[in-house]
Amino acid sequence: MRLVPAILCGGAGSRLWPVSRELHPKPFIRLADGESLLQKAFLRAAAMPGVAGILTVTNRELFFKTRDEYREVDSTHPATFILEPFGRGTAAAVACAALRVQQSHGADAQLLILPADHLIADTPRFAQAVAQASTLAAKGHLVTFGIKPTHPETGYGYIEADGNRVVRFVEKPAFEKAREYLQSGRFFWNSGMFCFSAGTVIDEMKRHCPGIIDAASECLSRSPAVGAEQVELDGESFARVPDNSIDYALMEKSSRVAVVPCDIGWSDIGSWTAIGALTEADGEGNRVEGAAVLHDVRDSFIRSEHRMVGAVGVSNLVIVDTPDALLVAAASRAQDVKQLYARLKEQGHETHKLHRTVHRPWGTYTVIEEGPGYKIKRIEVKPGASLSLQMHHQRSEHWIVVSGTAQVVNGEREFSVATNESTFIPPRNKHRLSNPHKTSLVIIEVQSGPYLGEDDIVRFDDVYGRVPVATG
Repeated sequence: MRLVPAILCGGAGSRLWPVSRELHPKPFIRLADGESLLQKAFLRAAAMPGVAGILTVTNRELFFKTRDEYREVDSTHPATFILEPFGRGTAAAVACAALRVQQSHGADAQLLILPADHLIADTPRFAQAVAQASTLAAKGHLVTFGIKPTHPETGYGYIEADGNRVVRFVEKPAFEKAREYLQSGRFFWNSGMFCFSAGTVIDEMKRHCPGIIDAASECLSRSPAVGAEQVELDGESFARVPDNSIDYALMEKSSRVAVVPCDIGWSDIGSWTAIGALTEADGEGNRVEGAAVLHDVRDSFIRSEHRMVGAVGVSNLVIVDTPDALLVAAASRAQDVKQLYARLKEQGHETHKLHRTVHRPWGTYTVIEEGPGYKIKRIEVKPGASLSLQMHHQRSEHWIVVSGTAQVVNGEREFSVATNESTFIPPRNKHRLSNPHKTSLVIIEVQSGPYLGEDDIVRFDDVYGRVPVATG
């Protein structure tokens, strides 16, 4: 049996703002042990017996960041990618993954669908549950994992089960109904994890949601493979795939669904209180990540990555500090943080999308300060990496090397710039910054001009495929 874990890495994680942003979503959040949720999902997948490769379905913008996260923790297991131009729901992601696995490994190969942003504390028990699910999948079942509930939770859907037989799926219940479900012992939380053979799920999608599987198949036929590592989905045809969840489109309709009840220490890490619960509380019930000084504070969660947080005379709060945004919320209202995210997105405020430190394929940049007509960045270029050959219409740039040696293209000239040296790039000059050396390159960039937006970039050449391909 060939098992292909398929990690679904999408969604914004709006309830975990201000750490989760559109281009730094929930799976990339680092926990107290230094690993991200995405890295934990990858390591969990790699630990399963019989793994024939790990497939990830994610947004095109997150590809390089995702690949770097994997390489940081495991360089031995081969990873392949399906890159979406935009989200179309989990049904589209599963359809594309199943079609791709059938092409690569055959119809009998089994997919283990894993969300990238969940946490599982008991890996041995999870492996046992996967083994049971694999046995059922080999018999032609679509298998879902039901989590034994620990409390009357109103934020999850439920599965009513009789052994491995699914009686019905239930929407998120009111509190009293959730308490009844807990007491009955017949209901389990719907985890959003699945196991099935590629052939079975494709056949069942043709029966119950043919519009999704047919459109996904057409999209894949029009989508170029980039080596053996990745497939970039064609945007025009992907937009024709109906937007739906795999639960609504298939699992609630099929008669071949089975469930594996399990108790594996599962959490979908759906709020800051869930993140806080991972940290041991002090004698006053406070949980702290980072630097904080507290006086007469109780039952609160404080997370600060960069600055000292002081709190006096408060209780039942969530305080999350980042370099450009601060969250203060009543712990009982942690789910409502998504309302702040939605309002920031509606206003077009950058803090819904980016952090001050932004990850790029070549490294990172951090906005140190900005004002009318100027912006100052710290740019770090990884060894062997290179920015695109580009130009700007409305801004000039002054580069000062503070660590390492830069290889620079500036207009018609190409030259090296050593530590404590600088170069000036006028508007409309073609330029490129590269680091051909084995240590990181750090520069300070001072931008000046009437418009300093990141969309004032015209790329002419890029080793990461970010130059649009001319057509016609």
